Amino acid sequence: MIRAVFDKSAQTYDRARRQLVPCFNDFYEALLSAIPNHAELRVLDLGAGTGLLSLFVSQRFPQAKITLLDISEAMLAKARERFTDQPERFAFLVADYSQVPLAGRFEVIVSALSIHHLSNEYKVALFGQIYEALIGGGFFINADQVAGYTQKIEKCYQKAWLQQVRKRGVSDEDLAVALERMKEDKAATLESQLRWLEEAGFQDVDCWYKSYGFAVFGGHK
Repeated sequence: MIRAVFDKSAQTYDRARRQLVPCFNDFYEALLSAIPNHAELRVLDLGAGTGLLSLFVSQRFPQAKITLLDISEAMLAKARERFTDQPERFAFLVADYSQVPLAGRFEVIVSALSIHHLSNEYKVALFGQIYEALIGGGFFINADQVAGYTQKIEKCYQKAWLQQVRKRGVSDEDLAVALERMKEDKAATLESQLRWLEEAGFQDVDCWYKSYGFAVFGGHK
């Protein structure tokens, strides 16, 4: 189901994302700023979609080699188009990362607006897999949607989001597509996910940025 939803929206995903993530610039900048500044990095982008996050990472770290993993062939087809001029830097893998082991060893694993589609059970299992796929000292940074700690807080998040995206001029069509995708969301609270990361073995677990239901958090091995 989730693959079909994202295959359908592959052509418009990038255009709509800047409107649908009201804190877009700060959100992605917080993730990029959390990545350690090494000369060369092996990076895995989980739920890479059309490659938007990988683009930002590749621009910030020109020597990084990036593997993009996504469940949607249509999304990764757009990513391949984006990076045709640098084939030696990018690898592409169509797979469901909740169902297959994470192959390879990486200095950094990142994800943006993807892991919240997993059930809590699968989030916990994935955090363990991410830990194992990192080299010693490696970092995991997740920029994602999180649930409000209470129902009242969650309603506040949803109300603020609708007000913000409408203020930013989102079209009725793009909003409808986003709301359809959101039916697949299984967001967990930030507090729960920080605890699961610690239980997986991550150190110095923290949240580096948060705006309503958008948060950037992670830790190192």
